[in-house]
Amino acid sequence: MPKLKTHRGAAKRFKVTGSGKIMRCKAYKGHLLTGKSAKKMRTLRKTCLVPDVLLPNIRKMLPYQI
Repeated sequence: MPKLKTHRGAAKRFKVTGSGKIMRCKAYKGHLLTGKSAKKMRTLRKTCLVPDVLLPNIRKMLPYQI
């Protein structure tokens, strides 16, 4: 059987936790940062979990990380 390729863009954006959940970084932190408050920037620094609806798609892109 041929091996599956990992989607390299997804591998750079998502990390898998020890329990198998997938973490992602928050959006809206790329540019136009002077107009955003310090409170908003602090919350954007944190990571969050990927919603359950998107998990099957991401697991297909990361076949060997899980």
